[in-house]
Amino acid sequence: MSDATQTATGAVASIWRYPVKSMMGEELHDARVSDHGLFGDRVYALLDGSDGRVATAKNPRKWPTLFAFGSTFIERSEGAHSSAVRITLPDGTVVTGDQSDLNRLLSKAINREVTLVATGRGPAGGAQSSVPASRTAKAEEYWPDIEGLDYRDAVTDFELPAGTFFDCATVHLLTTATLDTLRQFYPQGRFEVQRFRPNIVVKPVEFEQPFPENSWIGHTLAVGDEVRLNITGPCGRCVMTTLAQGDLPSDTGILRTAVRQNRANVGVYAAVVRGGTIRRGDQVRLGAV
Repeated sequence: MSDATQTATGAVASIWRYPVKSMMGEELHDARVSDHGLFGDRVYALLDGSDGRVATAKNPRKWPTLFAFGSTFIERSEGAHSSAVRITLPDGTVVTGDQSDLNRLLSKAINREVTLVATGRGPAGGAQSSVPASRTAKAEEYWPDIEGLDYRDAVTDFELPAGTFFDCATVHLLTTATLDTLRQFYPQGRFEVQRFRPNIVVKPVEFEQPFPENSWIGHTLAVGDEVRLNITGPCGRCVMTTLAQGDLPSDTGILRTAVRQNRANVGVYAAVVRGGTIRRGDQVRLGAV
């Protein structure tokens, strides 16, 4: 994608990663990006000791307290198994991935027997076991009773991409324009970035259409000087957007508004074409199909 074929789209407003699936994550000034997504993103997860499924806030009836946990990725070097994770429990206790009693403490805090595991595809040292790159993990999703969703008041199973703890894709982007649009339709709702768990938030240079990232699908996006992303499809939202977290209240109106205004899609998914480093403030440019 040459400079001549690129159109200035916006700038990186914020960068986020979530070291442990469905726990609160961290905002970054910069991040390394590879085929596996942002370095340290969703490289850990909790496995249910009773059925081996991945713990996810997509099923809050089974996992009601995951958003009360925080996670931070500890970068020690770029070598495999040289990094670890720091987890803040709901009571404020901080534990690390290399503690011998970690699983016992996590199980007690979540009131269910769990094991912290890492992916087998990246530098995620600290967990006592890992998921092979060829293995497909399973999880469950609760669909609230909202008209327009594929299911209503039901729990379904789904498979994660092999060897990962991502739901669908390795990178998720969202524009500030989309959040602003949703606020207009539901002013009492708090459409904050944290509800939608993106990796890259883009502030568009112009606000000419209500959901600008919809038009990115099928195109290549340049982020800064190095990273190139292929925008693969829309990001369909789930019950997680409605859950209380931090000072954000529980609010089913968040998801209802997304369903009514954009078929439940908020943001887009992407695959990494070329890795590198991204930084807050980087220019974002849209390329040809």
